[in-house]
Amino acid sequence: MRADTLRELAATRVERPEAIAEAAAARTRPASPLGEHGKAMIIAADHPARGALRSGDRPMAMADRADLLDRLCAALARPGVTGVLGTADILEDLLLLGALEGRTAIGSMNRGGLTGAAWEIDDRFTGYDAAGLRAMRFEGGKMLLRLHYGDPRTADTMEACARAVDELNTAGLTAMVEPFISHTVDGAVRNDLSPDAVARSVAIGSGLGRTTAHTWLKLPVVDEMERVVAASTLPVVLLGGEVSADPDAAYTRWAEALKLPTVKGLTVGRSLLYPADDDVVGAVDTAVGLL
Repeated sequence: MRADTLRELAATRVERPEAIAEAAAARTRPASPLGEHGKAMIIAADHPARGALRSGDRPMAMADRADLLDRLCAALARPGVTGVLGTADILEDLLLLGALEGRTAIGSMNRGGLTGAAWEIDDRFTGYDAAGLRAMRFEGGKMLLRLHYGDPRTADTMEACARAVDELNTAGLTAMVEPFISHTVDGAVRNDLSPDAVARSVAIGSGLGRTTAHTWLKLPVVDEMERVVAASTLPVVLLGGEVSADPDAAYTRWAEALKLPTVKGLTVGRSLLYPADDDVVGAVDTAVGLL
């Protein structure tokens, strides 16, 4: 990003903060969450708000906001990309840069479970709420639901997620639930990616709220995906996870999972924004090609 563009973003926030709401009001919304290929291709960029800045072997990759915005704009400009997932600071910058025209905007809601914190499993809602998403004319909200059977704070997060699902469904906005069964291993929270655990998280996440008319699931690609997604009839988008040392193998797994009837697309962040060869456009185009 050129220095003058970065300077202009800061100046707008200081001198004309109302420009953000104006851009949101003027934004062209997508006709559908799916692209012409019949699938969603959403770029995820909500990691920084949890202090998760690592990508592959770069521990502070996502700490450079101008660089991240450049990568996001490059990805969002590619044919077949349908939207982006992020926190308010990132989505508002993208609004000011004109990068959200015709794209689905999903706001990240609970970012309070900071990576490595003593309270990490307590995923407080510190980002968007349904009222804020509706006011910005965005299409939905995403929440992380880590189910730790050995930590009683999980119950509070689960209740908060159920309340968010209710509020989003009432507003007619997509409620994107990202469920995991989690454990503490050597003092760190780790997600159980075994097929049984992911299927169990799917069953629990699908049952949140008083209606699921607008609820989608965001799931990792694991072994036996056919059995995993069989635990629910809700639409599914696949998450990319950590940058793979073997991207071709990751693409193959995504392609196989995309054939399943309830899988409606990809929601991928670091694997596309920070590929091993740093070719964002190439990585995004390859992922779109899978659709």
